[in-house]
Amino acid sequence: MAYDNFSDKCRNCGSEMHIVSMQCPECELKLEGALSLPRLARLSPDDRQFIELFVLSGGSLKEVGKILGISYPTVRNRLDCVIKNLKGLDKNVEEQRMAILEQLKNKEITSDKALSLLKKL
Repeated sequence: MAYDNFSDKCRNCGSEMHIVSMQCPECELKLEGALSLPRLARLSPDDRQFIELFVLSGGSLKEVGKILGISYPTVRNRLDCVIKNLKGLDKNVEEQRMAILEQLKNKEITSDKALSLLKKL
């Protein structure tokens, strides 16, 4: 299965998607449970393609600019956006963690439910 257009958002409702199983096609070993995506996989398809091009260009922003036909400052701005998006992934997790703790504090959820939600992050 190709993951070029993979998104961690549901195309139906927009909620965050979760991986629940993986299977080896050779021996059929199967892992099931809450499997988290690596940070780079949680980026948008455009950001992932940019990072791939950047890496394949040996980390040369000048080379990326040549390939894409855009100026060095534009490439630099694009990289800065990707960096911001990567940092935002961490911020989103922290915001979710704080929201769970706030719900626990306000007795809107039980401690067991809070623990379960925190483990999923």
